[in-house]
Amino acid sequence: MEKQLKKWLKSLKLNESTISMILGGLVVVVVGILIYNYFTSVGKQTGQPLSGDQQLAQELTPKGLPTTHTVAAGEDLWTIAEKYYGSGYNFVDIAAANKLVNPNRLLVGQTLEVPQVEARDKTTEQPTEVKITPAMSISANTYTVEKGDTLWGIAVKAYQDGYKWPEIAKANADKIANPDKIEVGMVLALPR
Repeated sequence: MEKQLKKWLKSLKLNESTISMILGGLVVVVVGILIYNYFTSVGKQTGQPLSGDQQLAQELTPKGLPTTHTVAAGEDLWTIAEKYYGSGYNFVDIAAANKLVNPNRLLVGQTLEVPQVEARDKTTEQPTEVKITPAMSISANTYTVEKGDTLWGIAVKAYQDGYKWPEIAKANADKIANPDKIEVGMVLALPR
């Protein structure tokens, strides 16, 4: 038995380069098959549940796309992107899909392809109407700042118009150095 083992090992030693060549070729074939299978399966439905990222991408991609859009008077890529994606930032995707040299130049009646891509950050939000109840409104000429208050919120309560916050800031310029930073307990004058 020992002689047979020595004989076999000796024959392996003599054919070492051949054996190495065969094993190397086998490794190359296996790696080639794995690479081929990977690239042929990319993009195919596997029937497996979607990952969290895939589900999010599917949710962010608007339905009904791709489609075409005919440019109307007064439209630009931003408004068209907001119409289809809810985000004007997708204008770059429309420009790229249509190979537009100058995205600022659209012709009335021009047909644009609207590609199927993920919606970017929302730019169209439905304005939320704030209902001020009598208990929430401020009718006095002064207001004591509470936790969570902002000048905008105070203006909404006092005037039912958040855009009047600069009036409050101006009337209290001696107390407010930075309109973004008001302190709890601060007593603010509310001009009427």
